[in-house]
Amino acid sequence: MSADIQFATLPVASSDQPPQAKGKAAVAVLRFGSLLAFAAILLVFSLTAPYFLSVGNIGNVLGQSAISGVLAIGLTVVLIAGGSNVVTGGIDLSLAANMGLSAAVYASLIQLGYGDPVAVTAALLTGLAIGLVNAAAVVLAGIVPLLATLAVMNVVAGLELVLTQNTVVPASTDFLTAISASDSVGIPILAYVLIAFTAIATAIVQYTPVGLRLYAVGEFPDAARAAGLPLKRLLSSAFIASGFCGGFAGILSVSYLSGSTTGSGEALLPVVVIALLGAVFSRRLVPTVPGTLISALFVGFLTNGFQLLNLPSTLVSGVQGLLILIVVSATTLLRKREI
Repeated sequence: MSADIQFATLPVASSDQPPQAKGKAAVAVLRFGSLLAFAAILLVFSLTAPYFLSVGNIGNVLGQSAISGVLAIGLTVVLIAGGSNVVTGGIDLSLAANMGLSAAVYASLIQLGYGDPVAVTAALLTGLAIGLVNAAAVVLAGIVPLLATLAVMNVVAGLELVLTQNTVVPASTDFLTAISASDSVGIPILAYVLIAFTAIATAIVQYTPVGLRLYAVGEFPDAARAAGLPLKRLLSSAFIASGFCGGFAGILSVSYLSGSTTGSGEALLPVVVIALLGAVFSRRLVPTVPGTLISALFVGFLTNGFQLLNLPSTLVSGVQGLLILIVVSATTLLRKREI
């Protein structure tokens, strides 16, 4: 199952076409329309927003997109294994809180005098532990993922407040400085981290038997069960992988912000937008890791353009909420029609 975006001539939907052909035409229009919308937004902001296409600003967007992109990749894996129905299928609402707690653990250990190897290990283990709790709640306890991860999100957010006393925990090491630096042309190292992480995740999810099984479990659970696939184990692995992404994003957050800061829950909405919108940039309207990367850049440039134009942040949140509504509605209707 490849994640490559194929460019082809759009089929013409006419009254003489069967419903299946019309459905494929609508899917193609939605996918290519999204790419055109991306290009249009870049063009509009390049003409209206100062310094939008400057190397420094592009590097800033890439650096900011690294954190949300890693989190969205984790959510994408859960969407693939659990199904795209966010009510009854795969969803992980604890990702942003996971990042916050992992960042707090990392920064706190640095403050206590521990080195980067110990802090990195602890942050990743924190993320994995949260993913394991989500997996146990969903797979073993049978709680709907939406409710299970919502409950875990609140518990994790509370633990972060207890650990940090609701204050900023600064952290500065040579390792963090290296990650937060930029190369000779102004591109942040975080951008290269995002590209490398995406490449590894793509290789695993899109081109290995494990990835194909995750897709099978999410899209055709009955057929996967009949084929003897371990549904519970695969779904659990998806939540654990998502937890790892939360821990890894926590490390990136500490390097980007020079410490652990409060309010990590605000990152949840953009992450959900990126993961859901990523399906539109992919074949057959299914979540893919490369589609999530394109979506992360789309949302990153959109948010950055609003900031350069001094538009209120509430407008950004409103647009992100509207994107969720449009994407979920369109993909649900089109996939039902295709079926």
